[in-house]
Parts: sequence; C-alpha cells; structure tokens
Amino acid sequence: MQDEFFTKKKCDRCGGSLDAGRTMSRFDTACLCMRCAEAEKSHPRYREAVEAEIAEIRKGNYNFKGIGYDGGHGNGKR
Repeated sequence: MQDEFFTKKKCDRCGGSLDAGRTMSRFDTACLCMRCAEAEKSHPRYREAVEAEIAEIRKGNYNFKGIGYDGGHGNGKR
C-alpha cells in the first residue's frame, strides 16, 4: 500500500493542486504544495520548527509530528 502523502491530489493548506510538486510541512504532517511550503518559511516560528525536527531526527525519531501549526502568518492560503 502506497503512503497517502504520495497519492494526495490537493494541498492540505490551500486545497490547490499538487501536480507541480509536494513537500511536508515543517510544522506538522500536512502535505503542502510548493507555494504553501515557500509561504511557510516566513512564519515567525519557522526556525523553531526546523530546529525541533532536526533535534528529533538526531535522537532517532523519524516520525516526529512537528511543533504544530497555528494557521497564522505564512499559511500560504489563497
């Protein structure tokens, strides 16, 4: 069975198409279009989210759920 991440058709944030590419949010497990992923970088807590993910990976946790996304600034919504 293929992972849902690879079979999704729509971005979890904006509902846009994932045909041009996809990535996972740094805040949670949302599947994002490239536009939303780029917008996420301007969120004030982006650096914190990246650092938390790296720390978990270094501890061997490859299933980190993220620090949570508050839906605020940088959400990529259209």
